[in-house]
Amino acid sequence: QVQLFESGGGLVQAGESLRLSCASSGRTFGSSIMGWFRQAPGKEREFVAAIRWSLQNTYYADSVKGRFTISRDNAKNTVYLQMNSLKPEDTALYFCVAQTLQTMATLPPTQPSAYNHWGQGTQVTVSS
Repeated sequence: QVQLFESGGGLVQAGESLRLSCASSGRTFGSSIMGWFRQAPGKEREFVAAIRWSLQNTYYADSVKGRFTISRDNAKNTVYLQMNSLKPEDTALYFCVAQTLQTMATLPPTQPSAYNHWGQGTQVTVSS
């Protein structure tokens, strides 16, 4: 049973930083890719960032490129999302995701359908 536990969300002012963490249990590491999505009230869930374990390739949404950095720590079974220069439009519930099925490996990492495990989410609120 794979479980994902997000932490690190909070309330900050525009321009400040936060680091989200996603600790995983079960057979997650060895998964082909992990990442983050977010969902703001009244909006659809959107891709934020992802990282492949084998090649350490990273992917970012245009809206966060240059401000957010995704990384992983194999020893701690944890994925991080460093968020700098936060903007009010970054306000959302942030979800950690993992892909553990080989059959999903060819799906685009920017699509929710590419992930078969989702965390409960951690709230990020950025005030102006």
